[in-house]
Formats: sequence, structure tokens, C-alpha cells
Amino acid sequence: MNLHKTLLLLIFTIGLVYSSRGQQKDSLRYVQLTGIVLSDSMKRLPYTAIFDTDTKRGVISDYFGYFAFVVHPGDTLQFSFIGFKPKYFVVPEPDSSNTLSIVTMLESDSLMSNVVEVYPWPSKEQFADAFINLEIDDDAIKRAKARLSPQEMAFVYAKLGNDASLAYKYQSYQTLNRVYYQNQYEPNNLFNPAAWSKFLKSINNGDLKIMR
Repeated sequence: MNLHKTLLLLIFTIGLVYSSRGQQKDSLRYVQLTGIVLSDSMKRLPYTAIFDTDTKRGVISDYFGYFAFVVHPGDTLQFSFIGFKPKYFVVPEPDSSNTLSIVTMLESDSLMSNVVEVYPWPSKEQFADAFINLEIDDDAIKRAKARLSPQEMAFVYAKLGNDASLAYKYQSYQTLNRVYYQNQYEPNNLFNPAAWSKFLKSINNGDLKIMR
């Protein structure tokens, strides 16, 4: 019987504790906190993480470093951004409007890492052997001819755009042609008998070949 009374008393006591904590939490004042996160070079830090260590809630600032957050007076906020030292801020008591605006500046953090040497060979010994046994042609003319091969020239020509003189000549030709045939139709060689005669003569002479 005493055991049952003890259990009931323990359950009643736990209920009172949680009820008092809930009432205490509800009585806390809420603060509408807004602000901007800046770097030590006065640049806005987008997508900064703001975490409330007391309520375990957080937000992310927008692209312009602006954020809005509902907190309680006395809460500790942690500001985190990659490449910068974390910063902590304790929410003070607000004014009668329950609003607070802040500007938070984060300090740059230098991260030092070990030097990494990258080689295209599995080991330094194989790299040294390949470097020593590398055969390079000493003849500058041979190297120039290799760079002036038809395949190389075709590749360079395909990548090379028009220079200023060619562009000017093309634009001048287009303007002259447009002015010359203004208010009239341009000739179409498809219906030009002289052009057809010249075309057939070229075929007979073997200048042009018909692909079959």
C-alpha cells in the first residue's frame, strides 16, 4: 500500500514540475529579431546559419545576408559561415515593441592545410626517369613544320574568327548591295539563262563533276 502511495506521489510531483516549466516558458517574452550579416570587409554574407542554442532552432540568411527570427530575451545565438570564425550573440531585453534589429560582423578565419604535390606518375622515381628519358627534337624547323601541318592549320582556322578588316568588308558589301537593289527585287540566277549556259559549259569541259 505504501508503494502505491509513493508512486502516486512521485507521479504528482513530476506533473507539477513539468506544469510549472510550461507556465514559465509561456510567460517568456518573444522578440522579433531582424538583422544583416556582414564580413570584416563590409560585404554581405549570404546564407549564413543562425542557430539558437537554447531553443535548438535556427534560420538561414537570404542572398543579401538578411534574416528574421523569433527568439527570447537571454537566448544565445550562434552565427556560422564557412571561412569565418563563429560568433555568439546574447539577445538583450527589447523595448515595448518587442522588436530588435542588429548588424553582425564575422571575422575571417584562415585554414592552413598540408602541402599536396600531384604527379602524373605513381612515384617520384618514375617521374624523374620519364623526365630524363624524354626525347625532344632540337630542330626548330621540324617543330615548326609539325605545328604547320594541314590538320593543325585546319583546326586553328576553325577556331579563328573574323578580324576587324574582314568584318568591315562584309558589312560594306551588304550595305552596298542593299542600296544598289533598293525598291527592287534582287536577281535570282536560278532563272538566268546566261548562268545556266555557263553552268552547262563547265560540266561539258569537265570543270564540274556530277556526284553519283
